[in-house]
Amino acid sequence: MPSNARERLLTAAERLFYEEGIRAVGVERILSESGVGRASFYRHFPSKDDLVVEVLRRRDAAWRSWLTDTVEASPRGTDDLALALFDGLAERFAAADFRGCAFINTMVEEADPASPAHRVAAEHKEKVIEYLDGLLAAAGYRGHRTLAGQLALLGDGAIVAALRERTTDAAPRARAVAEALLATAEREEHLPLPDC
Repeated sequence: MPSNARERLLTAAERLFYEEGIRAVGVERILSESGVGRASFYRHFPSKDDLVVEVLRRRDAAWRSWLTDTVEASPRGTDDLALALFDGLAERFAAADFRGCAFINTMVEEADPASPAHRVAAEHKEKVIEYLDGLLAAAGYRGHRTLAGQLALLGDGAIVAALRERTTDAAPRARAVAEALLATAEREEHLPLPDC
């Protein structure tokens, strides 16, 4: 556990929210798990909602960093680098602590799209789509934004299926659908440069 009170609160809350759900975990439980006093909690976070938002922002940064690292370490070529998402998900699904997607879980619990937690979770999903879009654009796919949304949809579906089925099989199944999408997607023609 970190020594800094704010970090202890964030670490405890992130674990508890992911394992048990945002609504199921009260401030008293977070205080007990973190070893931080009530006055210190409220110095760092005016409310539990503020803590939830900060936990999600932190998890967003960590998750997107993980995705970037996964893509950069992938042996895949530029044309199918976006498929590394599914390779990485297969690893996550095998983890003993896998409880689905913290952002999907948040949007289910905080169903009001205007709630701060829901907005942060939705922004995370948009950032993932933007990242995939960049990979697909670099590979020369036409309609890369649409394709990025489709791959993200397959990723989210795989996450939910993995949670329901309790196997890693959802990742390769989703990847196979994604491969079929990319195989039929139009690509930009790269014309040779004219001679001088």
